[in-house]
Amino acid sequence: MAEATEHLVKRQLRTPRAAAIAGILFAVLYSTAWVLIRLSIPADALEASDWLAQQAKNLSLAMSLIPFAGISFLWFMGVVRDRLGHQEDQFFSTLFFGSGYLYLGLTFAAAAAIGGILVLYASDPGLLTDSGIYSLALVISNRLNTVYAMRMAGAFMTVLGTIWVRTGVMPRWLAFVTYLLAAVLLISIGFTPWVVLVFPAWVLMISVAILFLTYRRTHEQEVKDELPVDD
Repeated sequence: MAEATEHLVKRQLRTPRAAAIAGILFAVLYSTAWVLIRLSIPADALEASDWLAQQAKNLSLAMSLIPFAGISFLWFMGVVRDRLGHQEDQFFSTLFFGSGYLYLGLTFAAAAAIGGILVLYASDPGLLTDSGIYSLALVISNRLNTVYAMRMAGAFMTVLGTIWVRTGVMPRWLAFVTYLLAAVLLISIGFTPWVVLVFPAWVLMISVAILFLTYRRTHEQEVKDELPVDD
């Protein structure tokens, strides 16, 4: 019985650490994909399509990274929820899941639009550019990613910041930094496309913080277990 209990405790301590690593993986994969996209698509992309032939490989690589980044983000959501434990509230959980899933869905939709451009261009370049689908898909992808997905990301961060302030499961300063970065995403959309990288940078910061807190909790528990018990 004692061995079974010890096994459960160890498994609970390892789960957040694995999920936090997935959050770091999301930050790396998504940031890499976004940098590839921004460097591949020129400023005058709506006026000419000849750049597609040169940048198709980079864009294809970026599109292949997005699904894995999304899977990693789901794991990140899991560890954030795990830290709440019994303090989870139905109202805030609904906002947490809703904004997180909408962000992920909009990101996938934006990637699918660019992926569609690549498929059509490979099959018939002339049909793609002459039909107007090319320009429409680029505009839709850009709006989905830089406007709608980022505002959902800002909402996601705002909800988590509020939960952390109310429950105290994360350091208070981290909650206020989350509020500040969420405001950047909600207000500064449209000034520069690079503001999108604020969200994966925040996920990276939170994941590292969770890793540190988990390690410290594990270390404190090990020290406590090693202390002699008074008869």
